[in-house]
Amino acid sequence: MKSKKITEATEIGWREWVALPELGIPGIKAKVDTGARTSSLHTYYIESFREGDRDMVRFRIHPLQNRADIEIVCVAPIIDIRLVKDSGGHVEERFVIETPVSLGGQQWPIEITLSCRDNMLFRMLLGRTAIVDGYLHVNPDRSYVTGKTVKSQYKSLRRRGMKKL
Repeated sequence: MKSKKITEATEIGWREWVALPELGIPGIKAKVDTGARTSSLHTYYIESFREGDRDMVRFRIHPLQNRADIEIVCVAPIIDIRLVKDSGGHVEERFVIETPVSLGGQQWPIEITLSCRDNMLFRMLLGRTAIVDGYLHVNPDRSYVTGKTVKSQYKSLRRRGMKKL
């Protein structure tokens, strides 16, 4: 995985649009959550399988809220399975993947747990381990400091990859 080293502090807001290019996600609204250790992504139809000697996971995501017509099927290697405690104190076993995140013109690898966040406002949480080496400064008074994703990027992705698993 190629990553661009962050060389100077970048200010971000408490919510930002991020991209997950290796997963085919051009933009997803993320809440920056310094209280969460690991980043989390809302997924469903999660299925683990073997590909050669690697454990893999296939999952689906609706990256835009209230847009069930836009669905992306993603596949990634599993790097771990962890017990994660949510904000309500419930413990859940989750798959962990590593993929690059793009934010503010920078790109670097992060770990993401896969979880059902259906009842949550944000499809993704950007946890504190994703805020690399102190080079991201979170300004809680601001939102979308690095820009907003144009929803037209998703026109060609409607129902992309829709197959019965």
